[in-house]
Amino acid sequence: MKFIETVFSKLQRHPKRIVFPEGTEPRVLHAAAEMVKLKIAAPILIGNVEEIERLAEKEKVDLSRIGIIDPVNASDLPMFCQWLTRLQRYRNLGPGEAESFLTNPNYFAAMMIQHGQADALVGGVSGFAGSLLRPLFQLVKPLPDVSFISSCMVMSLKDSQHGENGVLFFADCGVIPEPTVPQLAQIGVQTGKLCAQLTGIRPRVAFLSFSSKGSSKHPSAEKMAAATAQAHKIAESAEMNMEIDGELQADTALLPELARIKAPSSLVAGQANVLIFPDLNSGNIAAKLVEHLAGAEVYGQILLGLSKPCADLSRGATVETIVGAAAIVGLQAIEYRRLYPVDGSTDQPEI
Repeated sequence: MKFIETVFSKLQRHPKRIVFPEGTEPRVLHAAAEMVKLKIAAPILIGNVEEIERLAEKEKVDLSRIGIIDPVNASDLPMFCQWLTRLQRYRNLGPGEAESFLTNPNYFAAMMIQHGQADALVGGVSGFAGSLLRPLFQLVKPLPDVSFISSCMVMSLKDSQHGENGVLFFADCGVIPEPTVPQLAQIGVQTGKLCAQLTGIRPRVAFLSFSSKGSSKHPSAEKMAAATAQAHKIAESAEMNMEIDGELQADTALLPELARIKAPSSLVAGQANVLIFPDLNSGNIAAKLVEHLAGAEVYGQILLGLSKPCADLSRGATVETIVGAAAIVGLQAIEYRRLYPVDGSTDQPEI
C-alpha cells in the first residue's frame, strides 16, 4: 500500500473538518469533492457562495456534502472581530477595520482553525506564501516552548529502499531562510515527531552537510554538528524515542554501504528517514529535484510549530497533492491535543 493510502485509511476512521481558504480555486473544489468521495474529511470552502456554486456547476462537482462559508455574511464574523481586537497587534482597530481583515478568506480561515470551527487548514494554492503564512503566524498560537514556525515536506519515492519504505521527511523547505543552531535543532525534533505520527516508525533524523562527522572544520559543517547536539538534548529531556545524528553528507545518511565507511557507529547513517537541511536554499532545491527528477509524490509544506495542523501548498499543487496534504494535516488533528496540549484561551501571543 502506498504511503498516502495508509494515511487515507487511518483518517477514514476519524474524518476531520478541513478548511480551505481558496474555495473559488478549481483544484481546491475538486480536491474537496475527492475527500468526500474517499470519506476522509468534511471539507469547508471559504469564499463567495454564488461564485463557488457557479464554479461547481461548470466543473460538475457535487456540493451537497461540502460546506461553504462566505466571510462577508458569516454569523461568526462579529465574534471573530471581537477576538481579533483583543490581540495586541490589532487592539487599535475599529470595527470596520477588523471586518476588512476578517473578510479576507485567509484571515477568516485562520480564525476558524484557532477557535475550533475546523480541525485543520490547507491553503496557499493560488497565492504567494506570505498571504497565508502571515495570518496563521499572527492568529494561531504556537506550540508551547516554540518561538518560531518552520515547515517540512513529505516525500514518497518510487524507490522504497530509501527512508521508511520510500518515505522521507525534508525540512525546512519553505519558511526560514537561514535557520540558527537552536532553530535547526527544533526543526529536527518537530519533523521527527511528525514522522513518528504518520509512519508509526522511530524517526532517524540526519542533520545534513557537505561534511560527515568532522571531515571538514568549515563553520557551516560545525553549525550542523552543533544543531545535532542541541536536538539530542531536546529529545532526551522530553523522552522522545528518536535517533539523531550529524553532521552527515546526504549519501552517507541514505546509503548503508557508505555509512559503514564514513559513520560506522551511527544509528542514523545509511537509514535516515528525516533529513534536516542547513538552509532554505538547500532544502527547497532538494525537494524540487527529488519531485521532478525522481518522480516522488510530494506533500507540503506541512507547517511545524503551530498548535493547529496547517499546510501551505505550492501554487503548482495538483488535486492529488492537495488531497494528500489535507489528509496529512487531518491525521495530525486526531492526536494533536494529546501530543501538544495547549490551554483553551482565546488570546494568542504575538509572534
